[in-house]
Amino acid sequence: MAASLASSSAMKWAAGGWSFFIVENLVLSENRTALIEQLGEDGYHYLYGTLSTGAMVSVGYAYLRKVRGASPLVAASVPTPIGIGVSLALHALALGMASQSFPKFQIPVSYSNETPEPTKVAGPSEVSKSPGRWKVRCPFDFSDSLAKTGTAEGDVSGEAVSVNGLDRITRHPGLWSFGLLGVGNALLIPSIPQRLWLSMPLAVAAIGGWHTDSRHRRNIGGTLSPELNAITSNVPFLALNAQSPDGILGSLSDLGNELKWSNIGIAAFVSAVYVARAAKNPSSVGAALAKKLS
Repeated sequence: MAASLASSSAMKWAAGGWSFFIVENLVLSENRTALIEQLGEDGYHYLYGTLSTGAMVSVGYAYLRKVRGASPLVAASVPTPIGIGVSLALHALALGMASQSFPKFQIPVSYSNETPEPTKVAGPSEVSKSPGRWKVRCPFDFSDSLAKTGTAEGDVSGEAVSVNGLDRITRHPGLWSFGLLGVGNALLIPSIPQRLWLSMPLAVAAIGGWHTDSRHRRNIGGTLSPELNAITSNVPFLALNAQSPDGILGSLSDLGNELKWSNIGIAAFVSAVYVARAAKNPSSVGAALAKKLS
């Protein structure tokens, strides 16, 4: 079985394009300073963009023409209950993380029977009861104080760094959301080459995130202070114990207070519907996208 997988043309196409994308990103970003000195800022970005675009074209071609539905297949033609459960968890985690980049979702109508009435010109207002009424509001709460999901590193005077939201989970939430979503889809289909292709973004997240951190620690293309490095991680959840005096439980409690749970609820619902439908028809996973691009 291993020999047939290694010699499979579909398996080579599944890994080839993604591998080229990873390698060209590593090489170009690692030699960023030297290349900019030789080519200039614009020349470097032209080179980077051209090679990255070429790599992604090969990735798309591989999926549409060589990988999707290709043999060899796993023994079971439908995903197992364990596979469905893990897929659902990965989908919910990935989409839940991605949902935090959007403003907090709220029900667009609300009922209120409290009206603030000023009692003094310069003093605080008192709330009085008034006949209830329905209010229409924006579905997204742009003023939500929990909308902050980034990290503040502190200033050069020695102010302690602070971390909140998704940065408690990983320094690269976008990459890991993409990678976990791919693996979640891979668990729903019988084609082994297609599973490999869908799982490769996880390698992009792990290797790309590691190399980005490595460069930023050396002040190449960005910065990553020792203080922030000590309380955050590339791999999700590895640094939770370092973020609170109360350890992992304290960090999880802080994280729970910072997340937009209404967005996570929507992400979980969408994940459940998608996984349930895909599990019934594994061959449909990615078929809609492929049909549009073919």
